[in-house]
Amino acid sequence: MYLDYYGLRDEPFSITPDPRLIFFTDRHREAMNHLLYGIQMRKGFIQITGEVGSGKTTLCRALLEQLDPQRYRTALVLNPCLSPTELLRTILAELGLEAPTGLDDRVLLLERLNRYLLAQCHAGCDVVLIIDEAQDMTAELLEQVRLLSNLETDHRKLLQIVLVGQPELRDKLEQPELRQLRQRILVRYHLTPLRRDEMAAYIQHRLVRCGLQRPLRFAGSALRRIYRYSGGTPRLINAVCDRALLLGYVDGTDRFGRRQINRAIRELEGNLE
Repeated sequence: MYLDYYGLRDEPFSITPDPRLIFFTDRHREAMNHLLYGIQMRKGFIQITGEVGSGKTTLCRALLEQLDPQRYRTALVLNPCLSPTELLRTILAELGLEAPTGLDDRVLLLERLNRYLLAQCHAGCDVVLIIDEAQDMTAELLEQVRLLSNLETDHRKLLQIVLVGQPELRDKLEQPELRQLRQRILVRYHLTPLRRDEMAAYIQHRLVRCGLQRPLRFAGSALRRIYRYSGGTPRLINAVCDRALLLGYVDGTDRFGRRQINRAIRELEGNLE
């Protein structure tokens, strides 16, 4: 609604994980380096954690864009609330493989995956499995994922597995029954929120990337209020700024102070009085 008013091509503060808009803080860059290191060195398991809305999924999308499709085959599982058999079928589908209808035997599905991984290995390609929201996986499903790491040759792992989740994932992996999986995770990184000085750059970065044609000004008081509300969490920053731009469009302004941000936050919280 407000795009034409501000001269924007796309929504700068959409909460969808658009890798074109990723803003690399030092921590986001370090997290990406951990991912690339773990995958390129074939470490087997990589764990990335962070609070809700910290940019983990966007980071995964950016990772997929950085991996050379001539060298890597990738599978991204966004909803891991599955049975072990459903997980295998989902992985096969993500890799472009069809499991025959009615084939629910985990052993046969695993054999099909193993044949594919061996073929890719012989072709000089690595296969990367990324599981988002991994904190929602049951212990049984996480054990199934551990067993996938047993697919290997004498010299290398056939499947690189990235577990991405909220901090609860770390707690879950501390369970005694998951100690074998925990011991196999050799690369870990925890993504923290933006600092206040990074937040202003983050907002400007997204506006510029979406083609901003007219100057927008967020007063210092507005930025402080956004930060106090969001705690530096990108998703909450996006939500407040998106609502602020909508209110600015309605009011015919491109300057935002504490009053406008307070109003945006009230509307986000459902307080319309």
